[in-house]
Amino acid sequence: MRFLVHLIVTAGALWVTALILPGMHLGDGDATALTQVLTILAIALVFALVDAIVKPVASLLAMPITCVTLGLFQLVVNTLMLLLTSWVSGLFGLTLTFDTFWWALLAGILIGILGAIVEAVIGVGDRDRAED
Repeated sequence: MRFLVHLIVTAGALWVTALILPGMHLGDGDATALTQVLTILAIALVFALVDAIVKPVASLLAMPITCVTLGLFQLVVNTLMLLLTSWVSGLFGLTLTFDTFWWALLAGILIGILGAIVEAVIGVGDRDRAED
């Protein structure tokens, strides 16, 4: 259940970020509303899988430079995960593109902030913490 809620929150954060940033393109503008929603959910699923499988390895390999930069390099790792999601989504015919690396960096920051705010408001994971 928690994964499903996280997936929906991530999809919402992707959608809002695409509305805010002119350098991020999500979905096909001519598609129906249902197709757009399914596309965004599919991209959120790809993003969740990339975050769960690839990001821990990338973060471990980048640990020395992350320590030297006092954690700021983690923003670059997050951006690379978003660009990898864009590439993998393209393989499945899903549209997620960025005009430049900097738009992807800004998108990663916004997605992280929006997701954290929404998850804090709805209390995702509160029950898990209460059991500890």
